[in-house]
Amino acid sequence: MTSAEVARIGNALEAAAEALLPFTPGSVAHVLKERGDPLTEADLAVDGLLRQMLPRPGEGWLSEETGDDRERLSCARVWVVDPIDGTREFIDGVPEWCVSIGLVEDGIAVAGGILNPATGETVLGGAGLGVTLNGEVVRSWPRRRGLAGALVLASRSETQRGEWECYTGAPFAVRQCGSVAYKLGLVAAGLADATWTLAPKSEWDVAAGAALVRAAGGTVLHADGSEPEFNRPDPSLPNFLAGPPLLLEELRAGWLAGSAGPR
Repeated sequence: MTSAEVARIGNALEAAAEALLPFTPGSVAHVLKERGDPLTEADLAVDGLLRQMLPRPGEGWLSEETGDDRERLSCARVWVVDPIDGTREFIDGVPEWCVSIGLVEDGIAVAGGILNPATGETVLGGAGLGVTLNGEVVRSWPRRRGLAGALVLASRSETQRGEWECYTGAPFAVRQCGSVAYKLGLVAAGLADATWTLAPKSEWDVAAGAALVRAAGGTVLHADGSEPEFNRPDPSLPNFLAGPPLLLEELRAGWLAGSAGPR
């Protein structure tokens, strides 16, 4: 991994920010896709832009808003993108959405970037290169190595369904947040300590943030301790845990064992 790839991601995020200027969060028309997820013209505009800017000959493409081209499976390098992760928040005007760009090499997320135009936060990083927040190197990471006093970011929909009630009385604070990629970006930037999901997510939700957390020195695991693999025929992940290694060890040894934790 070189700084050139990270710069390439940064340039694409800047272009995406420009493409989003005509759209006003909280006042955006949308339609519903087949499974009931919302789709806006902004999603499609950013998707088209990033597909034009990012893949080079021999590189694959996987995006939530593009039909899956299975030729990606034969590519060593694949761009895994969500043009707007957190479209519901974008539509509702909740500032918890982002543009998410991940680069995968041989199944491993090696570089990523997320941009939240609503908060003015850009997180960039890659394997061996560390992480920057708005161009400044993130140095104070991790904030905590264990669960005591930690700030954990949780899915708003999962908490509303009561799926985080099993953590009542836990030694950490839980804060709801929208976009999966944005939560991972906040952890990588040292603005939160950990995040995990209690339900399956798609590769485009996770790839960029996983690369960022790892670039910061953190770990991304499934609840069983295995590491996520990307660019698979079925681009879905059963769950994930992300944060400092010691914190995740404590989580898996205690709060996941025998609880209704990630499955």
